[in-house]
Order: sequence, then structure tokens, then C-alpha cells
Amino acid sequence: MLVSILHRVTGGGLAVVGLAVLLWWLAALAGGPADYDAFMDHAMSWYGIIVLVGLTWAFFNHMCSGLRHFVLDMGAGFELDANRRYSIASIACAVVLTLAFWAGVYAL
Repeated sequence: MLVSILHRVTGGGLAVVGLAVLLWWLAALAGGPADYDAFMDHAMSWYGIIVLVGLTWAFFNHMCSGLRHFVLDMGAGFELDANRRYSIASIACAVVLTLAFWAGVYAL
């Protein structure tokens, strides 16, 4: 149940928050160097990093949960034990992918 709720919440969060950040970034690009610098000041602040990491986790969580639903749609994983394992694996996979992504970002 938690995975289903997180799937819906992350989808909505990506649609609302992700779109807002994307549009702000595009407006900053179109606005010139001063606007882009202001955007980057916010994006690289402590609250900007929290938003970006949250969006990254939401993306990976939504993707892993979507793959889990895809497997269920094929008719596999309906047994309680298998369903529980897939649920835990989808959340763990999202956390691992988020950490790996940001480790790669900071390595560059």
C-alpha cells in the first residue's frame, strides 16, 4: 500500500514541483546571465539541494514503482511474499539509484 501511495505522490510531485523548477530554469536561461546566476544561487543553496535531491528520489521511486506495476501487469508477483519483496526492492532501488546519481554528480 505504501508503494502505491508513494507512486501517486511522486508522480504528482514530479508534475508540479518538477515542472516549476524546469520552467524556472528555462526562464533563467532566457533571461540572461544575471537571471541564470540568481537561479543557480538558489539551486546550489541548502534548500535548493534538498529540492533537487527530492526530485531525483521522486523520479527514481516513480520509475522503480512503475516497473513493479509493469511486472504485476504481466501477471507475476501477486503472491504476498513476492509482492512484499518487490515493494521493498522498489523503494530500496530508488534510494540506491538516487545516492549513485548524486555521487556521480559530485564526482564530476
